[in-house]
Amino acid sequence: MSLFWRVFVINAGLLVAAAIALALSPATVSAPIDLVEAGILAAGLLLLLGADYLLLRRTFGSLERLSRTMRSVDLLRPGRRLPVTGGAEVAGLVTSFNEMLDRLETERRESNARALAAQEGERARVAAELHDEVGQAMTGVLLLLERVSNGLPPESRGALVDAQEAVRASLDDVRRIARELRPELLEHLGLVSALKALADGLSQRTGLEIERRFAPGLPDLPADRELVVFRVAQESLTNAVRHAGASKVLLSLEPGRESLVLRVVDDGRGLNGSQADGGGLRGMRERAVIVGAALAVKRSEAGGVEVRLEVPTGAVA
Repeated sequence: MSLFWRVFVINAGLLVAAAIALALSPATVSAPIDLVEAGILAAGLLLLLGADYLLLRRTFGSLERLSRTMRSVDLLRPGRRLPVTGGAEVAGLVTSFNEMLDRLETERRESNARALAAQEGERARVAAELHDEVGQAMTGVLLLLERVSNGLPPESRGALVDAQEAVRASLDDVRRIARELRPELLEHLGLVSALKALADGLSQRTGLEIERRFAPGLPDLPADRELVVFRVAQESLTNAVRHAGASKVLLSLEPGRESLVLRVVDDGRGLNGSQADGGGLRGMRERAVIVGAALAVKRSEAGGVEVRLEVPTGAVA
């Protein structure tokens, strides 16, 4: 029965029942109406309205659940669906909504995968230009300063030595940025070696104490999922330094149930409202959705932030 006819039948049934009850009852209504008769009519009206409310509430409950889900759905937290209940029209509407979510999540995952693939390609191009063009140019400047310095008396070399050190420090920064843009160790030596190098470099630059726990016998991942794990770890460590003011961080990899689990736990200030919806965390969630991973960001036991990424090792639906 359609929604229209169900509502009509409910209300018609209540009116017919009220008319029959009124016809069979000894109650009468005089003009002008007295207090007892008004009380009986009011009680009957309240009873009729209560029955109408209960019957219609059950009919429209599925629509209210659908409305709440529509307002709260988030494509970065996929998988939420409504049970198909109610009459034919409501069940059809819920089914269409669930199918629409399936399409939107698939399209978002595919579009994000293309966008991030293009982003990684651009990172690789910029890293190559930094290494080949800017790096070589700065190396040439460094060699030129060295030749000029060798031709000067020792007492006149101070300014050139300072310039050499500045150029050398800038060259190191360029090389570091190129490595972060294109993690060559990830391509050649694997995920664990790349994360070790990332942690070592960050510790040397910032003084952050990073405890590393990498379980033996970790499952292998496809290259795209390894890249997601590396980028999430990189973003989490960067947030611990820039925003959390952490002094110690735990970086761990361990096998899960048909998955690989990354955990980054700091002892910093934690997240405020703006950081919880910031671009960094949103980027991590988008990467996780692409490879079918589960990302959780919560308060750690030390009062800081714990980032947990669980990446499946099998096929992604």
